[in-house]
Amino acid sequence: MSEEQAQQLMQQMQMLETYFTDLSQREGTLLSVLREAISAIESMKSLHQKPNSDTLVPIGMGTYVQTKISSNDKIILNIGAGIAVEKTYDSTINYLEARIKEIEVALQDTSAKKQEAIARLEQGKEQMNQLMQESSQNISG
Repeated sequence: MSEEQAQQLMQQMQMLETYFTDLSQREGTLLSVLREAISAIESMKSLHQKPNSDTLVPIGMGTYVQTKISSNDKIILNIGAGIAVEKTYDSTINYLEARIKEIEVALQDTSAKKQEAIARLEQGKEQMNQLMQESSQNISG
């Protein structure tokens, strides 16, 4: 293997390491969103069981206002792009559960890509080790 090929291999490995880091960050973001969705469902179920319950509403900078939830029949749901819609309790739960399934699929895909990147990095390390051995044999031979 020539020096040029070795440099190409090093560049490929650096790109794979960057790709792996990006995938890890994506996985972390997806896990955070998944936890938030699960927490939202749990909170909604808890509030649905206790109508007219007291709660705290954040108003910013660690400041809260105590309030009473007067109705848990309708929920305002942010569906993206700054758009919020009013939905029933059941349809909101269904929407969030569908989103959870999408997130789980994305997590599986990301995990598979991470495993593939790890395998390719290991393969690159083996090639680099072979190159080093060949190089040392050529020098001593």
